[in-house]
Amino acid sequence: MVTYYDDKSVQVTSAAIWVDGRSFALAEITMVWHRQGSRSWRVLVGRGAIGAALAGPLVAAVLGIALAVWLHRSPTVTIAIVGASVLVGLAVGPVADFLFEHLDRSYAKGSRQLEIWARWRGQPVRLLCTGDALRFGQIYRAVQRAVEHSNPARPAGRR
Repeated sequence: MVTYYDDKSVQVTSAAIWVDGRSFALAEITMVWHRQGSRSWRVLVGRGAIGAALAGPLVAAVLGIALAVWLHRSPTVTIAIVGASVLVGLAVGPVADFLFEHLDRSYAKGSRQLEIWARWRGQPVRLLCTGDALRFGQIYRAVQRAVEHSNPARPAGRR
């Protein structure tokens, strides 16, 4: 028996697909397809917040430099304002890696609910519903490979 995918709730093998304790024999699956749900506003707002957190100190630094030039104060005051503005701008450096990591992770997980469906014993059955795009892709490819290898004359279809 070949294992194509295995995690705590899903296992895809050359014999069957197990999802949350339910078993679906590959010999009884005739077609596999996927569906996407609508976008999650929560995820999109989170990405926007990360972008604002990255841009905030830089905007503050630019505004501080513009203020220093506009005020026409003594060179010492101007240098102090520009220096403080540059320090505020540099504040984004240490947190940028942390924020970019969260932004990258949000794109890997995706912003939609994704579903894997199969025609099992002649009936459409939802095998999986997840918001994790990376995991969805791994499981979907594993299911396709398993179905294709279980009966080469009957490739997995898409609807």
